[in-house]
Amino acid sequence: MGSGEDTGAGVAGGGGGGGAGGVVRGAVLKALVVVGGVLLLRRLRRSTTRWDHARAVVDALSGEKFSREQARKDPDNYFNLRMLTCPATEMVDGSRVLYFEQAFWRSPEKPFRQRFYMVKPCPKDMKCDVELSSYAIRDVEEYKNFCDRPKDQRPQPEEVIADIAEHLTTIHLSRCERGKRCLYKGSTPPEGFPNSWSGATYCTSDLSIHKNGEVHIWDKGFDDDGNQVWGTKAGPYEFKPAPKSNYDDMFSPLNFSAPLTLEKKIESSFAIDDQ
Repeated sequence: MGSGEDTGAGVAGGGGGGGAGGVVRGAVLKALVVVGGVLLLRRLRRSTTRWDHARAVVDALSGEKFSREQARKDPDNYFNLRMLTCPATEMVDGSRVLYFEQAFWRSPEKPFRQRFYMVKPCPKDMKCDVELSSYAIRDVEEYKNFCDRPKDQRPQPEEVIADIAEHLTTIHLSRCERGKRCLYKGSTPPEGFPNSWSGATYCTSDLSIHKNGEVHIWDKGFDDDGNQVWGTKAGPYEFKPAPKSNYDDMFSPLNFSAPLTLEKKIESSFAIDDQ
């Protein structure tokens, strides 16, 4: 009796175990499907969109950067320049407009180059991630030290849009491959863009944005025969994020105003706008 009950219980238990096993397997399968769906959704949410790339470039370009280290190592070819960039406004289509200026380190209040940058995703039919276009400014005097001023003392967004003048250049940036130092890099088309400064007929630009916050810019001007007439020949300017000031830098010769002879010499190595 007891044995029969045990056997019956065993048989019933065996049959019930099979049913339970099926239920468990079904539950596990459903759980796997749900988990897989969640993971896929998270992956899709984490995937970088075209606008994510544009925002990343805006963030990387923004801020104060210097070519101090490069000027210290190679003073014959590079000057200690200050590059300052900050958001200015946003267009209706979502494009970000940045104000950009460059000046000698000791005279930041006198920028020799001022631009608007417009940043947006590349057109879908192009093999690039971000389109970076530069534009002239209608009244550059109104924008000097734009980023250093309180927001209520700057030209307002609607004024910025109205002051975007002629298109100058466009660089198409692509995300760098894994393992590279850079995040994005790109250049103008080989034929460049029209430019008449210092005997040039066209100019080209190369730009790379690095993981450590550096921005490398190489602008060059060429005449009709393809001869380079302005811009550095040794390589791009390497702008690094503003370092914290220290005692050693206080007495560096790079931190004193460039003499007039140097400002004249710059014409052969770096383009200064006639503004």
